[in-house]
Amino acid sequence: MTEESTTRGYRKTRRGYVVSDKMEKTITVEVEDRVKHALYGKVLRRSSKVKAHDEENQAGIGDLVLISETRPLSATKRWRLVEIIEKAR
Repeated sequence: MTEESTTRGYRKTRRGYVVSDKMEKTITVEVEDRVKHALYGKVLRRSSKVKAHDEENQAGIGDLVLISETRPLSATKRWRLVEIIEKAR
């Protein structure tokens, strides 16, 4: 028998702040993206909110977290909590 190695593709990671932890095993993370304007060159700050899976309910509002892309876990969840970088004060 030949052994086939399955390689996992590159997964996106994002850093952001938790803005909501009211749901069970789910956090809402605000992720900031910096985009350079095509014509004027000014750097713009754009933010988006994504829902991430938090298995142990350990993240709280204001925490800086690292999230990673994963398979769809629900209708809106496609991210998973990797680590809490900094706890809120």
